[in-house]
Amino acid sequence: MCSRQADQKPDGQLLSKAQKAYQLLEEAFGLPDWRQPLSALDELVSTILSQNTNDLNRDVAYNRLKERFPAWEAVRDARVEDVVEAIRPAGLANQKAPRMQTILQQITEERGCLSLEFLGKLGREEAHAWLSRFKGVGPKTAAIVLQFALGIPAFPVDTHVYRVSGRLGLRPEKMGVEDTHAWLEQVFAPEQYGPGHLNFIRLGREICHARKPECMRCPLGKLCDYYQNLQKPIP
Repeated sequence: MCSRQADQKPDGQLLSKAQKAYQLLEEAFGLPDWRQPLSALDELVSTILSQNTNDLNRDVAYNRLKERFPAWEAVRDARVEDVVEAIRPAGLANQKAPRMQTILQQITEERGCLSLEFLGKLGREEAHAWLSRFKGVGPKTAAIVLQFALGIPAFPVDTHVYRVSGRLGLRPEKMGVEDTHAWLEQVFAPEQYGPGHLNFIRLGREICHARKPECMRCPLGKLCDYYQNLQKPIP
C-alpha cells in the first residue's frame, strides 16, 4: 500500500525555509566534500560496514578487509569466519560478513563479474531499484552509492538527517525515514543533495544531538520549529 505522505508536496514556504537553512549551514560549515571517492562496489561495501557504527570503525574495518583480501572476489569466496574477523571493528560482524558475501555472490551471478559501474548508465530509479533488491541495502545505502560513487543525484537520509529535518520542520512530523528520502529530494535541488546531506550530518553530530541538543549555538535556531517551541511560555 502506498503511503499518503508520498503524495504530499512541499509548499513554497517550506522550500524557501529549506534554502535558507542550506545557505546558513554552508556559511557555518562551508561546502563539504565527500571523503575520497570510491568505486560503486567499494562504496557499497563501505556503506554496509558503516551501518550501526561510526566512521572511524567503518574505515578501520574497510582497510582491514582490503589488506586481508586482494580483491572482492577473494572476499566473496573466503571462509565467512575470516571475513568476520577482518571486519570485526565495524560491529555486527556476524551479520555483516555473510550479508556482504551473499551480495557479492548475487552480483557475480547476475553480471558475470564484480562491478557496479554499469549502474551509471541506467536511469536513476532503475539503478536505485537494482541496488535495493539486496538484503542489507536499504534506501540510505543505495542513495549513498548513487550520489557519491556514481554521480546520480540522491539524498541519503541517516539518523542525523532524519532528526535534523524533523526538528527544523522540513518534513511532515510523522513522516517515516523511507518517505523522507523522496521528500528531501523535492525540497532541495539535485546539486544540493551531497553538501546538504553532509552538513545535516555535521549539525546532528556536533550540535543537534538526539539528547540535549545545543540549541543556543545552532546556526539554524531562528528557523527551527523545535527550538522556537522551546521558547514559547508555558500556559
